[in-house]
Amino acid sequence: MLVSHHWLADYVPLSMPLSDLETRLMMSGLNHEETTDVVGDKVIDLEVTSNRPDCLGHLGVAREVSVLFDVPLTLPPAEPAEGKTPVDELVSVNIQCPELCYRFTARVIRGVKIGPSPDWLRKRLEAIGQPSVNNVVDVTNYVMMECGQPLHAFNYAKLRDHKIIVREPKSGEKMEAIDHKTYQLEAGMCVIADGQRAVALGGVMGGAETEVDESTTDILIEAARFSPVSIRGTARKLNLHSAASYRFERGVDPENVDWASRRCCELILQVAGGELAAGVVDVGAEHKPTGPVSLRLPQLPRVLGIDVPADEARRILKALGCKEQSADEKQITVIPPSWRSDLTREADLIEEVARIYGYEKIPEDVSVPMAASAKREKDVQVEAIRHVLSAAGIDEAMTISTVNEELSHAYSPWSDGPPLATSAPVIGRANLLRRTLIPSLLTARRTNETLANPRIELYEIAHIYLPSADELPDERTVLTIASGGDFYRIKGVLNSIAQSLNPKLRLQFRAQTDDFYTSRCAAIYVNDKHIGVLGEVSPAGLKKFDLRTPATVAELHLLPLMEQAVAVRKYSKPPEFPAMAYDINLIVGDDVTWDVIRELTLSNGGEIVEDVEFREIYRDQKLADAGKKKVLFQVSFRSTTETLTHEEANAVHGRIVAACRNKLNAELG
Repeated sequence: MLVSHHWLADYVPLSMPLSDLETRLMMSGLNHEETTDVVGDKVIDLEVTSNRPDCLGHLGVAREVSVLFDVPLTLPPAEPAEGKTPVDELVSVNIQCPELCYRFTARVIRGVKIGPSPDWLRKRLEAIGQPSVNNVVDVTNYVMMECGQPLHAFNYAKLRDHKIIVREPKSGEKMEAIDHKTYQLEAGMCVIADGQRAVALGGVMGGAETEVDESTTDILIEAARFSPVSIRGTARKLNLHSAASYRFERGVDPENVDWASRRCCELILQVAGGELAAGVVDVGAEHKPTGPVSLRLPQLPRVLGIDVPADEARRILKALGCKEQSADEKQITVIPPSWRSDLTREADLIEEVARIYGYEKIPEDVSVPMAASAKREKDVQVEAIRHVLSAAGIDEAMTISTVNEELSHAYSPWSDGPPLATSAPVIGRANLLRRTLIPSLLTARRTNETLANPRIELYEIAHIYLPSADELPDERTVLTIASGGDFYRIKGVLNSIAQSLNPKLRLQFRAQTDDFYTSRCAAIYVNDKHIGVLGEVSPAGLKKFDLRTPATVAELHLLPLMEQAVAVRKYSKPPEFPAMAYDINLIVGDDVTWDVIRELTLSNGGEIVEDVEFREIYRDQKLADAGKKKVLFQVSFRSTTETLTHEEANAVHGRIVAACRNKLNAELG
């Protein structure tokens, strides 16, 4: 924001040295970039943060100076003389998209004389880098740079039917702007139209057909409020940025719209003559003031580390434009001014008091009470999962949340419903919210293959978005792994993850059939709740992603898994007594899975079963013909209180074998 020293002096006395002014503004949050000499004036370049749109005009900076130096602020009256003709006989305004345009005001001046601006107006604009156009256009720019409210002047005679209709663009509608380029308009943009066609892009730029030129005699002055999101989107889509869009994107003072309109008309009458129609056409929703915000005075020393006198805190807030609702020795309650939409909570008021009182008054070694923050339980659990994956040699990947149509439909294990789409692609044609991370990680794997990287082990913890009947999508946090290891290696990693969250937690793997995988494919369950899938990608699946080497993928819904986590671990002493290991060789049916055998062993072995470890599966022709197989596994027994006897171990061993015989029709091999 370029600020003219001469211009600023119209509103506040500037008796202080220029260096003091620059320093105090910088220390209060308006960072000083540089000061330059421009034709006898000093122009101060200030960096205005996005939460302070009130300082995108000279009056806003003047308010800051008034408070910082405790000097009076003078505002122009903005009381233009009006004629007798009512303005509503000359123009009508209809807002058809109130979500894009909150308020629209129109005034009409007839009989103006377009010509060069007077020296005072031209010099002030040129000092801040604003070229002079003509007296009417220059006034609209002057008022915008004065108070931060953009305005626009239309050639009234060229407004067909003398109507203003604020609407979204019609299908295929185009408009030539005052930069004499034609733009294709899209839904979601805000168009200012007359009775027949678009004549301006609301909040961004006017149209060439109704531009004010030397032949103009009657003008319509627009002052309005638009949706910041709509303005930002329009400016970016069309790559059409202006001083007006810059201010509307950040939000303008809702109670300053009419003042800016009157101020603009007053100056136009002064520099271009004419007669102002009586009244104003003012359409739109009434602005609701910001609710009260309270400041507890003991919070000032607690947060800042220094005492700020209560009377000084009240003075600062009042000088900033806050209306005091109530005050006592413990608390001040105020209603923030309309131009300070960023003041919504107590911390904001504390910051205001601090920056005006002076950050330099806070000693460097001041003691500020602080409480150590704690990680959320979810963060601790995710950290434990990451530790296991890193220890297994798997690297973390990060992919974007949107994918193109090809990737979205390549594979989706969670939902067959259509993916949700964004209004604009994040990159390339990627405009669909991902329903799984598997295609993204397999694509990353392919990229690494093309770079001849010998080891490609990837995982990602991120959100997926599943279509839902509700208004919002079903958003899930998932862990996805894409590995060059086989089914059993990744199964082991997943089991280790479960153990890291809860030593007693067991994942269940149930064989399933899916064309995307080979026969080594399983659905994953926790306490009979389906939470994911694990499988070796089939040749057809590898071809779909142009992969040259085998790949195994797994994807887990993390919430059901983390719900089983143990928040506080109990210490267990190292084993003091020896273990005993028994090999068990069972002949079972071909359809009996290892998970079933393992769970049956654990449930019947009792507390002395320390571990159950798979060894191998054996089939010969005789077993195959009978539809059976041999499963060899090892069970480790250990007591935490005494040395086990062979009799105790044998008893448990017999109980396990008996359970397998009864439940699975197993025989000892």
